[in-house]
This record gives sequence, C-alpha cells and structure tokens, in this order.
Amino acid sequence: MVEPTEHLLALKVMRLTRPTLISPQILTAEPKDVPQYSFQKILHSDATSVAGCETIAAGQFMLLPQSFGNIYLGETFSSYVCVHNCRAHPVTNVSVKADLQSNNSRVSLPIHADKTGPVTLNPEETLDDVIHHEVKEIGTHILVCEVSYMTPAGLETSFRKFFKFQVVKPLDVKTKFYNAETDDVYLEAQIQNITVGPICLEKVELESSEQYTVVSLNTLPSGESVFSSKTMLQPQNSCQFLYCIRPIPEIARDPSALKAANNIGKLDIVWRSNLGERGRLQTSQLQRCALEYSDLRLNVIEANSTVRIGEGFDFRCRVTNTSERSMDLLMSLNTKAKPGCGYTGVTEFALGPLEPGQMKEFPLTVCPVRLGLIVISALQLTDVFTKRKYEFDNFLQVFVVDEDYREDRFQLDKYVRYSSGSKNIPQTV
Repeated sequence: MVEPTEHLLALKVMRLTRPTLISPQILTAEPKDVPQYSFQKILHSDATSVAGCETIAAGQFMLLPQSFGNIYLGETFSSYVCVHNCRAHPVTNVSVKADLQSNNSRVSLPIHADKTGPVTLNPEETLDDVIHHEVKEIGTHILVCEVSYMTPAGLETSFRKFFKFQVVKPLDVKTKFYNAETDDVYLEAQIQNITVGPICLEKVELESSEQYTVVSLNTLPSGESVFSSKTMLQPQNSCQFLYCIRPIPEIARDPSALKAANNIGKLDIVWRSNLGERGRLQTSQLQRCALEYSDLRLNVIEANSTVRIGEGFDFRCRVTNTSERSMDLLMSLNTKAKPGCGYTGVTEFALGPLEPGQMKEFPLTVCPVRLGLIVISALQLTDVFTKRKYEFDNFLQVFVVDEDYREDRFQLDKYVRYSSGSKNIPQTV
C-alpha cells in the first residue's frame, strides 16, 4: 500500500468565496496609564490601521478567507480542485472525481466533463477545474475528492481527501394564515436575517398552486412598493410581506373542492450578501388552515361601502348548501330584532329547494336611519323540512353619511365585511 506522502501527485482543494470586511480594533488608554505604550505598539503594527491615524477607524478592509468555513442554505458552493505532478517523470491515466455527501444524499460533481477519459500529466503540469453546486440541505456536508493514476510500474493507484463543512440556515421564515369571511386567504410572511452579516432581499414572491391565484399586497395604489428600492436586513432584523390568495372560479363554485384545496403555494426568496453573493430559498408547499363550514354558508357578493341616510341601498347575497342533504329554505331579515341597529325594513321570502353543493343568489334592500357605521344582522334561513334555523349576524357593515356628503371633500376607505359562517340553532318551531 502506498502512503499518502509517497503519492506521485498532489491534490489541493480550495473553496472559492468572497472576502469579508474587517475594521481595525482601536485600543487606547490615558498617557499616564502603564499599558499606553503597549497599546500604541499594537496599533502601529496592525495592518488595518492607517499610518498617522491609528486611533481613528478610517474604514473597512477586505479579509481573505482563513478557513473552509460554513455555507448558507440556498447558496452555491464553489471549489477549486487542482492535481499537480510534482515528480520528474510523466504520470499517466490521471483522473479526478468529486462527490458531495450529506446526511441524506450523495451528488457527483463533474470535473473536466469536456475531456474524454484519463489524461497524462508531465512534470510540473496540473489538472484543475472549478466545481459548483447549489446546496439544498442543512447539516454536515463532506466533499470527497478521489485521484487515480498509474504508476511507472503499471499499478493502478488512487487516494482520497475529505473536506467537511456545515450548511446552516440563512433566513428564518414564519407564516401566518388568515381565512377571510369570503373565500380569500391572507398570508403574512415574516423573514428574519439570521446570518452574521447584512443581506439584501432581491425577490420575495409567492408562487401559487394551480388551485389559487395570488395578489401581492406589498405595493401602494400607485404601484410603488411599500419597501425601499433595496430591502436591506441587518442581522436579526426581520421584514413582513402580505399576500391575498384567491381560489380559481372552478374551485370557488364547488364547496367540497374548496374545502379540500389546502395547498396554497411556495415562497420564493432571493437575496444577496454585502459583497453580492447570491442565495435562493424556496419553502415547502404552504397549506391554509382547514375550512370549517356549517350546513349553510352566506356571502355578500355586491354591496356599497358608503350610503346616504334615508335612502334605501341594495346588496346581493349568495347562500351555499355545504351539507350532504337537500334543503328547502325560507329567508327572513328581521330589522327589529336588535333595538338601536339604525335601519328599517322587513323582508321575507322563499328561496326554494337547494341541493348539496348548490348555491343561490338573492337581493336585499335596507334603508338606514342613523349616521355612522351600521351593522346588518339577524338574517335567518329556515329549512322547511327539518324546521332548523340558521342565523347570520354581523354579515355586512356599511358607513352612513348625511345628504351633504361629497366624495371630493371626504375620502372614505371601503369598509365592508362579509360573513361566511352561520350559527346553527337546532330549534323546532
């Protein structure tokens, strides 16, 4: 067996990475203190201090990498592999292989893929290449480099070298889902920088699944982003992003399909370090909170946010049978059920049969008699077959203004809230 020190070839592996920034460390003391001379001597000999201005941090300097170091998940691992013939005679049948091994996988990294078969190295010649690989797994990684060649005696010989490094998380991503009272889902994504240096978020997008569409809420009505041109995050700082996810029409019309469509999509994040190193992360498939419907579901699909006092306003509702049985529904809106609600009018009519999964739309009219924010409540649906009642409270809110209201004098944001659930009252009448 040939010892590693007796091999005819020398293998060198160096990780390619950008330098880091370093600032001089200022150590000072009073002139009368004993260590004053020692501190001055250290500052004069420090390579990062400026002559004549040793006690002033004039700026930052670039420090070349001192070790193989760690790498962040989503970054591209780059390494320079060099095989050198340090003997006085040629070495034949030289080939190099590199594998990147993690806890769950082993990836072969091609070296000189354009060359066909082994090569011959003359004295002082080298065989080198740069390998790249985007790391997609956290934990310990080992770069295994194997060199094989043929000795002058005609023996096939090989040796290996191992280089261990850690892959750590660069970002901490936390998500929160909010099921709106319509079919919309709101996603809040909080991204925190857990690296040791500042990073710049180049892109944060939500790639929806085939069942949903995404609307980003991170821009102003003018189209301008709510963030600066470059979203810079210092270590341990975080930033929030908000998205509205809507089901496609085919899913929205089918309550059972909407209930089963829990996969929302994936967050795609691209960032750069302070020296331009690029990294990319993509989360696993995000899932919305499970939807829980009662037997009936009510949605307001058309309504004004602002109405005038004393004038009747129309709004349109949609009721969906989310149960597994047929219903024959009777609808009633009791405006006197809650004293002081501030609106008048009573309406009652039959909606007719409603099969499981089907929906019906119907209009309603209310005349407000009080200024300010009013709440439309006490809509009741009764199943004629089972005599069971379903009540819907606070399913619509509108703002009532006086007759002199002018939109050019007072701009009011839309304030409409829709209801999506019902309170099941097992009551027999």
